[in-house]
Amino acid sequence: MERYMIGLDYGTGGGKACIIDENADVLAYSFREYPIYTDKPGWSEHDAGNYWTLACDTIRECLDRSGVSPEKICGIGISSAQPCLVMIDRDGSPINRAYNLMDRRAVSQVEWLREYIGVDEIFAVNGNRIEDYPTMVNIMWEKENRPRDYQRIWKTLTIDGYVRFKMTGKAAMSYSHGGFWGVAYDIRKKEFDRELMEKLGIDMELMPELYPCEEIVGRVTKEAAKELGLIEGIPVCAGQVDCNAGFVGGGAISPGDVQINLGTCGVMGVVNDSREFIDLVCNDAYTTNSCNDFISIAVVLTGGQVLRYLRDNFCQMEQETAKLTKDMDVYDIMNREAEKVPAGSEGLLVLPYLAGERTVLWDAKARGTVFGLSARHTKGHLIRAFMEGVAYALYDNYRLMLEKGIRANAPIILNEGGAKSRLWRRIITDVFNVPTAFVENRVGAPYGDAILAGVSAGVWKDFSIAKEKVNYIDYMEPDEKAHEMYMEYFEIYHRLYEHLREDFADLYRVVKRYEE
Repeated sequence: MERYMIGLDYGTGGGKACIIDENADVLAYSFREYPIYTDKPGWSEHDAGNYWTLACDTIRECLDRSGVSPEKICGIGISSAQPCLVMIDRDGSPINRAYNLMDRRAVSQVEWLREYIGVDEIFAVNGNRIEDYPTMVNIMWEKENRPRDYQRIWKTLTIDGYVRFKMTGKAAMSYSHGGFWGVAYDIRKKEFDRELMEKLGIDMELMPELYPCEEIVGRVTKEAAKELGLIEGIPVCAGQVDCNAGFVGGGAISPGDVQINLGTCGVMGVVNDSREFIDLVCNDAYTTNSCNDFISIAVVLTGGQVLRYLRDNFCQMEQETAKLTKDMDVYDIMNREAEKVPAGSEGLLVLPYLAGERTVLWDAKARGTVFGLSARHTKGHLIRAFMEGVAYALYDNYRLMLEKGIRANAPIILNEGGAKSRLWRRIITDVFNVPTAFVENRVGAPYGDAILAGVSAGVWKDFSIAKEKVNYIDYMEPDEKAHEMYMEYFEIYHRLYEHLREDFADLYRVVKRYEE
């Protein structure tokens, strides 16, 4: 009997699904956007109801496009961007909107943790810094600011965990989510630290069950099958973080493999087997061996999001032009404008911190900054300068990893989102001064999820199929002269943040005061 797998991924701005066969070939793909709500400064939320609607719509569309019978689906893998939080009551209904990874409201909770728990104790357990990004601090925020709603919580879940719950009725989470859950999750022991949980005052019963990524945690229920267009009983595995899913889909299965995705966030991952963690980047269990291997992750909070921001606010003409053409979308047109601008954007520099910044700055109060603007600069300059700003932010992480002894293989593989821009890949190649290549058969995270589903269902014994199927194209060698010039700009970029750091904090205080 033929066997097929479904992969389903949730990003910050939308979700994707795909169906693959036993040869790991993609038969169908579907994508939907959903709105991001930013009602208050520092807040970033989704309507959790959109997650299930998207699952039903995209899976049904993939079944229709592929012609695959639901009876032949043998496994489902799901991922989502981290950190995130969906709170549900005992009926499984969401409580308030869901948090997505750009939410930065829990500043005071982080300060409390630093003062009363201590950064060293938290890092020793979780292997990650204590900042306002882990899911745990958002749970703390809920307890302190919406106590009545907090009392209604039955389980706290990730986005993919919520969809998995809707499919199976099981509240589960994979080891690969733990680092992003943060604070009291023991990254080495793969469990929540009871002593720390007691100090936080958070009930262990609110936590989901923990499993290796490939373990089957439940099966599609009769009710869920009807809504999804599937059949009852399909196994669903514990899943993975979305960046891991993208990296697996791009063939990263061995220590030293490096990949960059330019989705909503700019994410770079380096697979490794070290248990010595770098405190300025994110550290987490890696899918292909989630009991033993780890991944060091750089997170530039607004990566591909910067182009979406420019598209929505400054590129109305390009959007209208794209409607009249068949072979170009709005981003292709934006890229053509940026290609006319020389490297360095003729002195225009951008700090791309539209929602604060994660690694390596860890500054929730940082904001986007355009520096060096003159009358000669055009929209094309601004687009390219944003691209270069994201490349500088990623490079800042890369050089730190190398300094700390992380082994990085070449070429660096560019995969999802904005990485389809050849110009952006050229910029990254020259800034990093490292050869790069591009994933040709890129479906991204849902493809990695479908491969995970195949491993969990026993279709493949391991993840080597991912490396066998991937095809790398458009190899680029760095331009030494361009790199030297970029390093001069990078030094100014780096100093610019240092000069503005206190000003960002002052601006935050003023905005906060008048908001209240």
